[in-house]
Amino acid sequence: MSSAPELDLVVEVDETLAAALRGAAGPLACAQEAEGLWGELLRRWLAELAEELPPALRHRAYSLSLQIVGDEAIAELNHSWRDRPGPTDVLAFAAQEGAPPLPATWGDLEEGETPLELGDIILSLETAARQADDHGHPLEQELRFLASHGLLHLLGWDHPDEPSLAAMLARQERLLQGVGASEPGDQEQTMVRSGGFSPSEWG
Repeated sequence: MSSAPELDLVVEVDETLAAALRGAAGPLACAQEAEGLWGELLRRWLAELAEELPPALRHRAYSLSLQIVGDEAIAELNHSWRDRPGPTDVLAFAAQEGAPPLPATWGDLEEGETPLELGDIILSLETAARQADDHGHPLEQELRFLASHGLLHLLGWDHPDEPSLAAMLARQERLLQGVGASEPGDQEQTMVRSGGFSPSEWG
């Protein structure tokens, strides 16, 4: 595994979501702790994925945002960007489609060097909670799964057919097993209903 890149991460948690629901999500949905925990997790995943990335996405530092919202907010985005009704679990808005090649080495950033913007991951805490309950695993585990799905979309992964879906699912499971967040078979159940998408599906 490559050394972890630097990460400029902004995490936003909708504070109007029910306190009990945010509490069930643990520190991943706690405003005081979420940014550090998500930052550590995403940096580990980016380091693990580094050698698989195309040259345009290999960089020593990244920037992205992760938002935890409710069903109403994500339903509005789902309708606006995908023309689909109702809420979904995860949306990913990638910023680097067709990006120019960037340095493929890791190490300290040079003075004035800016992170590579990857885009935005948006999770619905309410949908994630229902899915976690349906499949009998903790809400924190469901959130990590959905975030890994969103990150892969930001990095160019997609699942327009069954083989690509299986490949993406397998890669997610390896990422999650690396942080002890996966049980065999969990992702197969969850992926069937995952609503994550990439910019190629916007048009």
